[in-house]
This record gives sequence, C-alpha cells and structure tokens, in this order.
Amino acid sequence: MTGSTDMTTDLATGAFAGTAAAYTLDGAPVARERFYALACDPARSVVVEACAGAGKTWMLVSRILRALLDGARPQDIVAITFTRKAAGEMRARLNEWLHEFAHCDDAGRVLALRQRGLPQAQAEALAPRLATLQQRLLQEARPVEIRTFHAWFSQLLRAAPLELLRAQGLSPELQLLEDETDLMPELWQRFHAAVLADESLLAVYRELCLVHGRNKLQDWLMAAFDKRVELRLAQAHGRLMDSVPTATEVVPELAAFADPIDAFTAMRGELQALAAELGQGRNKTQKATAVALEMALSTPRDEPQAEARALAAVRAELFTQKGTLVKALGDSPLLLDLGDRLARLQLALDQADARAWHQQMCGLALTLLEAFERLKRERGLVDMNDLERGALALLGDAELSGWVQERLDSQVRHLLIDEFQDTSPLQWHALYAWLSGYVGAGGGASGQRPPSVFIVGDPKQSIYRFRRAEPRVFAAARDFVREGLDGVLLACDHTRRNSAPVLAAVNAVFEQASLAQQYTGFRAHTTEVGGGDPLDGVHFIAGDEADDAESAAATRDADTWRPSLTEPRREPELHRREAEAQRIAACIAALLRDGQVQPGDVFVLARKREGLRVLAQVLKGLGIAHAAPEDMALLDAPDVRDLLALLDALASSGHQLSLAHALRSPLFGATEADLLWLAAASRSAHWLGQEPPQARRSTPASDEAPLADDAPPNGSADSVESAVSSTGPVTRSWWEVLLQAEPASLSEPLRRAQGLLSRWASVAALRSPHDLLDAIVDEGDLMARLAAAVPASERRARLHAVEALLALALELDGGRYAGLYGFVRALKSRALKLAAPAEPDAVQLLTVHGAKGLEAKVVVLMDAEAGPARAESMALAISWPVQEPVPRTVAFIVSEAKPPPSLQALLDDEKEQRQREELNALYVAMTRARHRLLLSRTPAKRQSASASWWARVQPHAAPLAVPELDASVDVDAANAEDAARAARAAHAAHAAVASHADGVAAVARLKLLPRVAPLPAEAVDGMGAEVGQSPDEVDESAALGEALHRVLEWHSGPRGRDHALERLMAAAAQMYGLDARRDERLQRSVKAILGSADCAAFFDGDALAWHGNEVPLSWNGHDMRLDRLVCRQDAAGARTWWVLDYKLNPAPQRNPDYLQQLWRYREAVMALQPGEPVRCAFITGQGRLIDCTEAVAGAADLFA
Repeated sequence: MTGSTDMTTDLATGAFAGTAAAYTLDGAPVARERFYALACDPARSVVVEACAGAGKTWMLVSRILRALLDGARPQDIVAITFTRKAAGEMRARLNEWLHEFAHCDDAGRVLALRQRGLPQAQAEALAPRLATLQQRLLQEARPVEIRTFHAWFSQLLRAAPLELLRAQGLSPELQLLEDETDLMPELWQRFHAAVLADESLLAVYRELCLVHGRNKLQDWLMAAFDKRVELRLAQAHGRLMDSVPTATEVVPELAAFADPIDAFTAMRGELQALAAELGQGRNKTQKATAVALEMALSTPRDEPQAEARALAAVRAELFTQKGTLVKALGDSPLLLDLGDRLARLQLALDQADARAWHQQMCGLALTLLEAFERLKRERGLVDMNDLERGALALLGDAELSGWVQERLDSQVRHLLIDEFQDTSPLQWHALYAWLSGYVGAGGGASGQRPPSVFIVGDPKQSIYRFRRAEPRVFAAARDFVREGLDGVLLACDHTRRNSAPVLAAVNAVFEQASLAQQYTGFRAHTTEVGGGDPLDGVHFIAGDEADDAESAAATRDADTWRPSLTEPRREPELHRREAEAQRIAACIAALLRDGQVQPGDVFVLARKREGLRVLAQVLKGLGIAHAAPEDMALLDAPDVRDLLALLDALASSGHQLSLAHALRSPLFGATEADLLWLAAASRSAHWLGQEPPQARRSTPASDEAPLADDAPPNGSADSVESAVSSTGPVTRSWWEVLLQAEPASLSEPLRRAQGLLSRWASVAALRSPHDLLDAIVDEGDLMARLAAAVPASERRARLHAVEALLALALELDGGRYAGLYGFVRALKSRALKLAAPAEPDAVQLLTVHGAKGLEAKVVVLMDAEAGPARAESMALAISWPVQEPVPRTVAFIVSEAKPPPSLQALLDDEKEQRQREELNALYVAMTRARHRLLLSRTPAKRQSASASWWARVQPHAAPLAVPELDASVDVDAANAEDAARAARAAHAAHAAVASHADGVAAVARLKLLPRVAPLPAEAVDGMGAEVGQSPDEVDESAALGEALHRVLEWHSGPRGRDHALERLMAAAAQMYGLDARRDERLQRSVKAILGSADCAAFFDGDALAWHGNEVPLSWNGHDMRLDRLVCRQDAAGARTWWVLDYKLNPAPQRNPDYLQQLWRYREAVMALQPGEPVRCAFITGQGRLIDCTEAVAGAADLFA
C-alpha cells in the first residue's frame, strides 16, 4: 500500500525506452536518461518537481547511494523529511538496496547504476565498490542521517550556546513536548490567575465576554495558541499591534474626527433635510422612510451608545441587507451623497471595532503564551514550534552565523529534502539563513564550497496548510537553488502508478480546471502502466434516489423522542450517510466475492472521518475486515474502559457502577440477570414502580409468563429469597454481596468473578499497577476470552488495546505510580492516545491527508459532493509573504465572512489558497488509485458556489450499478478463513488465539530481574572484544569485564571503603578465574579508573546526592541493568543524573550498538526523572570518561 515506486522492473523490461514521457530540464524537454543522470548526480544542486507516482523518494535515496559511492562519509549526508514514518521508510529502502547490491551479481549492479544515471563504462568500474558498500557503512562510526525537520533542528540546538537558548526562552534540556493536551488544564488555571491579578486585563476579559460570549473568547484564545509562533514573531518585530490599521488609515476623510461616530453627529442636519425631502416624495416607501428617519434622529443623545443606535436605525431604513441603497427611495443627489458617506462611515466603524478587539485580544493572548512558556521552562520542555523558532534564531544570528556555518561546513556536504511542498515559511527561512551564506563567487560569505542541495516535491500535493505548509515556498526555494547555488530545475509528469483510465480522468479534471483559470501549474501526465487489466476503470456509484430520500427523512426524525435505555442516540449527520455507506459496502463486497481484490487492496477516502465511521459499522455487519488507522483516545477503547472499571472497583469497592461494568465485560461475561440479582440482593435497586422480583414470584400465577430477568442466576427461586431480606436497612454493597455469597448460589460467571476478584483484591495493595494488570490478563485468561467474544474483523485492534494498556502501565510518567488509585486517576485525567495497529490485510478507511504517500488497487472517494468548509469565526488572519522572514500581518478577526476592510484582500487571498488546496486534495485522492477509482456521494444539504469533487469527476466516469447485497453472506469469501477461526474461538478460546493468523502477538510478560550474579560469558556484551578475536579470547575478555564490574560495584557499595582495594581485586580475580595476565590487566584498569580525576568523582558516595550499582530498570518492554547511576547536586541545588557504563574497550563510542544501549539507558532514566537533566558516559579501562550525551541525543531518531 505504501507508495514504493520501483524502477528496477521498468528498466529491466525495457519500459523506460518505450514510453514517451514528460521530462523537462529548466523548462525544456529532455530525454529520460538525461533527466535521471542529473537528478541522481550528487555533485549538482537540483530541484525536482515530480507528479504523484513519479518516484520522488526513489530519486532521493538513489542520490544518497551515488554520494556514498563517490566517497562521501555517511555523516556528510543529511536527508530531511516531515514524519518519522517517512524517515524510517527511507532508511529501510537504503538498507534493502545495500543488502541487495551486496548479494547480486555484477550485471545486476551495473544495471542499477545505469538506472541511476551513470554511463556504461563508469557503472562497470563502480560495480565492485557497490558490492562492498554495505560492509563499508557497517564499519563506519555513524550512519547516514535521515531525520525529520524537527529532529534536525533539535540536533542543532543541542550544540547551540546556552545564551542563545536562554534568549529564546528555551530550556537547555530540550525535552520534546509532542502533545500539549496534558498541560492545558494547568495552563488555563495560570492564565485565569494572571487575568484576575491584573485589573486592566480583567476589564478587557469581561468586556470581550459580554460582547462575544465566553465560549467564543476561548475559541479565539485557542486560535492564538495554535498560531503562537507567528504571533510571537510579529510581536518581536513590532508588527503585531498594528496588524489591524486605524479607521482613519482606511477612511482618511474621517481624520478630522476624534471618533468616527462623530462624523454621524455632523451629518444630522443633512439627514434631517433628507427626511424632509423624502416626506415630499410620491411613493409610500419614501414617506415611511421619512417618518422612520425622524424617529431615529429624535432619540436622546445623552445615553451611552445613543449615536451608534441612531446610526444603525438610519442605515436600516436607507440600505438593503446587501449594503445597497433602497431603490424605491429614488436617486436624489443628497441621498446618493449621504449614502456614500454613511457607507464609508460604516467601514470606518467596522475597522475601529476590529482594531479595538484585535488589540484587546493581543494582551490576553500574550498573557496566555507567557504562562505557557513559563510552564514549559519549569518542566524543562520545548515544543515543535520552539525548535523551529530556535533554529531560525541560531541560523540567522549575525554573531553566531560564522560559527554555525563552520560547523555545518564540516558536517554536511549533501543536503536532501523530501516533500518540500509541505515546508512552512519558518522552516524555509531557517534553511535560507544557512544556505544563503554560500551565494556568490567563492562560496559567498562562507568562503566554502556549498553543499549539494537536492529538493524534491510536488506543489499539486500540498494539502497541509493547517500545519503551516505553504506551497509558494517551493517556488522560492526553486528560484534560490537555480540562481544562488547554480542548480537546475527538473520536472517530471510521468507516473508509474496509475492505470491509463485513471490517469485520463486526472488529466481531464485538471485540464478543465486550468482552462477555467481555477488551477495553475498542471501539465498533462503520462503513465508507465500498460492497459488490459480488467480492474482498470473510473466509475461513479449510481445512487438510489429513494434510498437517499428515505435517509434524509430519517435524518429529520433522528432528534425525535426515543427510549434512551433501549435505543442508542443517532447523530443526524451520520444517519444521513447510511445509504451511501450501504452502497459502498455492497460494491466492496462484490469485488471481494468475485476474487478481484483482497481487502487490503481497497482504500476508502473521505475528507472527514464522520462518513468513514458509518461505513465502518456497515462493513462490521458484513464481516469485512476493515481498519481506520487513526489514533484514538485511550479511554474510547472499550476494552481499556472495561479494565479501568475493574481497577476502579478493586481500588474502591464501593463503586458499584464500575463493578457492574467490569462484570459485563468479556473477562467475566455476566448477564443482565446476574446484575439484577446483585441489585436485589443488596436491596439497592429501584424497581420503577414495579414489585421486586421476589414479590412478583409470591403473587398468584398469572397468564403472563415470568420475565426472564426474574430468575436468579442459578435458576432457583430460593436463591433470591435467601439473599434478600424483606426488612432491614440497606447495609451491603454489590461487592460485599458478591464476595460473601455462597458459591453454590451463584451463576457460573458470578462464581468465576467471585474467585478472581477475591484473589486480585488481596494482592492489589501489594503489586504495582502493571503487575496487577498482568495478573488480571493472565489469570483471567482475558486475551483468549476477548478473542472469542469479538468479531474476527475487530480482533486484532481489540487485543492491541489491551497490550497498549499494559505497556502504558510501565511508561506513564516513568512508571512512578506504585498505587492503584493514583494510576487509575492519572489515566482518567490525561488525554492519552492509543495508536492504531497496522492491519495491511483489511480495507483501509482513510482521510485524504492520511492516505498521502500511499496507493491501492481500488480507491473509493466517499462523500464526493461535500462542499468546502465554512468560513471560520474567532480566528487569526495571517499574511506571511515567502520573501519576508517574519509575518507581515497577524490579526484577530471575528468572522472571515465579514472581515474589516483592511483585511479584505488578505482574506480573499486566503480563500483562493484554500480553493487551490481543495483541488490539490482531489488530485492526491485520485492519484492514490492504481487501477480503479470509484466515486460516491451523499447529496449535499446546501449548494456551493464552487464545483464539488463529484461535479468535476462524475462526467469522466462510467456509471456502476450497485450490486445486490446477499444478506445471507455474513462474511465474504476473502474472510471465510477468518470466520472459521472465530467459530473455533467460540468453542476453544485458547486454540483460537493460538491459531489466530492475523499476526496478533502474545502479550509480553515481564520477567523478574534476577539477583546480581555472574552473567554467563555468552550474555556479556563483549567488553573489550575486538573484531578478529577468537572465541576463547572473547570469553577471556568477558570474564575480565565481569571482574571489573564486580570490583567497582564492591568498592562503591556501602561497605566498600572497609576493605582494601587489593583484597577486592584479588577476590574478583579468584571468582572469575583470571590468570596472571588478566589479573594484572584488571588491576591496571581499576587503578586507572579510580585514580582518574574525571572518573573518581562518580565513586565518592559522600559527594553524591544518590548513587547505585547494577540498577535494574524496565522501559518500553526492555529489561536493563545499569552499571552505575549517580545523581550530582551543585551548590545551587540543581541536580544532574549520570548513567555510567563500564567498557574495557578504549573507544566504545565508535560502536553503534554500545551507543544505542547507552541511549536506551538514558531514555529510561529520563522517563523516571522527567524535567531533570540526564547525561550518559562510558568509563573505559584506561580511566577515560567519554561523555556521549550529545551523541546519543543527536541519534535518537536512528535508535528509536
């Protein structure tokens, strides 16, 4: 499904030479071979604009390969993309190629190099070097750096001077905050406290609440919070407060008035004359208007806002709702003159109100942002915006630019950036501040040869404006590389993804939009994909007007009364989409039934998720495996809620609702009759005017059959009567009733629950939350019971949720919750996310944004007639021209539909950019389809001024009749095997889980760490082992390393100073059987370490705030044991943690495995001690302290 354009097959089959494709060099046509020779040449700076499916990532990774072949060191190459997933895919592709080229024959290597632009002779000469390239890279100390923008910025800032970080308000720890949700409650408390403490702010807050409402004001503040980078930059450069000009700047003729409303006062005489003139008119409208004007002008003027009300009344009489003069009033010169002046006056008043609200909001917003920045500093946190802002300050600082340039010159010789159309102005200006130093003869101001720059992207696929992406940045970067770095511009409009019918529809849609001047920059595409596949085609799913009408009627009735205890709430908007969801599901079922595709070959795309959720319910009913790969709130997962209810009941046995919830979960499987029995037995039930069960059983028999719920759990009438007394106060909870009942009187689910709950309650206070959850999952056989209880299509996601909760119990706040109550409270109070499991063999339900970079055989565009988003209210209008380093305008506006006059042009441009992005999204959606594109719609509720996706694509598609949906088919043929597994699971849960072929991994079980004991030689990490050592030498080195660990542990332990160092070394040598040679080396190493000024301080227990040896930790599923962990405290009380790892090897920092191990140790300690700096270092057998904090932090993306 991932977009993985592979050119190997194309060249091998000769398809390259047989297709006339659209390739250009600096705007002129160029041969395909020349195009790839330039694109993959690492010595040139190149900008590539390539269409969807053209192989952009292939070109980028090929360029990395060529640079490595030309002798570049891995650390000289920096590749930047926008997501960790994309960076991981680049690494994976590079590693796959290196492995492939190391094992294929020379002919294959030569062919690969020819594909990447090398002539035959040079390819043959470099083929042997390509064969050994993988081995060379494995021997290098550092890999190729493939990072996200934010990871690269973080690396730069970690090397920045502390003064710059302080000047930018950044914490030196640079601990990344990826989700601000958890901080928001405390942030709002601090903000409101700051407002209450400042009388002027409080007055502004109250006024804005009165004018706009508190909810709208909070929306405005949140809009400012989301755009805090732009707001802060505008403030720092003096552009914020005047982003909304004064009224006189917009209407200069009112400059003589202190307040624009005074101009109305000056017009009163003329308005009186107009009233008299209209009173002499011939029609009724004129006479009525004259009377109304007289009344409006006669109102007392000494009241507050009297003039404003009078103006409003006058305008209501003279103007229509569209702002034009009422035609029936005539066209006298006085009327036209006053009409024009009143219109101009209204513009000035609107501008004055907008400026006042803007400046008031600036004060409140800056107070909010200051509170947020203080909160981050206190906790040692930075967010993504801070990294971008800090990188811009670092790279653009006049005093530091030379130092930064020198460092980057020595580190980066090849810069490659993928998906450049998603770059923000801030990211571009940070890059430009660095690269512009090379402009000019001789390397410009830097005096160095500039790095080769490779930028690849497609402005037609820019759909992330909500994340500050600006496609016009691509044009600015293109011009800079061509003119400043003497680069070339390549363009490719040839795809290797889409079939001919799909591409014909793409060309038709966007050429038509181009002719209508609605879309610029589109050139007709060509394709490498041959025809003849029976799946090829573009179709629209013909809707049934009767179904749509019925759905619309049902939508109108969705809000009518319903019995809420038996019928779920139905959202009208979701209900409106059911007919469309049924049609799409029928088409997918037919494709699967005919064997044309598998579930994983189908994407359903929509702009919003609401319709996808309706479709998911329909697919669930049909048993078709489907996945919506979106992160969801942890507490929205039903199985997480079930487990939390159980933990809640164990922590507080009086929570009867939580107990009832847990009992009804698949873990116990209690019935409603079981819960009614508990309610009756505890006398806690209110029978809603009916007699309780035992009373009804005592009445004479009636013609009606007894209710099923009246029966006790084990079917005996005596069990309820024995459990419920007819008199006496209610003193027992459900928990007491359940645990104190005679087992024989309980149903099987309650009897099982009684035994398990009793056991778990007895150990709940003695175990950590994770250990208790682990016992619940294990002893309660939860995974097997859950697999048996849920449909096969949901099984993987449901089991994944349980595994995620288990992992979270270890990771949440560094696993610091030892008690159950605090853990449950933390889970409920935090906005925690549950990542969706990968389900590549299921129908994928995706938003268009989520599908970018992916492809499928069949793509369905759902809800294609939806109109564009409505104009926003309580928003920020931002103008940031690409050529300017900071925003030109950052303005608070009440409504985008009615902006102040000074911002009308800005909002018009924003509207145009959104319309362009709407078409970009259609381009992205259509080009995901390899063979078949299906179009579907729900009729729009309102007509839009712009053409919908349906209107643009449907004329170029053939109708597709909705196939009959066989109600007897619960599961399609593609899912028959899964259905059989589900049936087996119902009879034998353990067997079902064991045979479950969906790839569900067994739940991880944490093993208890053993007590400190000598490790077997094969388990030692090879301290001192070098390449080329024999097994015996490795064993000897392992024993020596173990002895060194043990001596240092004894010496720094609580009784270590009571024993002579020589005795400790002799005991260790005897324990590990060291011969005289290794004993001598042990003594040298111990004395070198303890005699080193750098190392000795870490073994002086009296000078340390805390220290420990062989410290066991568990983090992210990894059990680990730290050689030594210490905490040092300076005179000011600031604490710093140090993770120390002993190595006999004199240069352990050159071993990537050692660095990754040290990174993992540091991450574990950082999770346990959030907000406190954590450093890490190797202590070598030569007595050297090698601080690797920056090295492991800079390689975090690689190690993660």
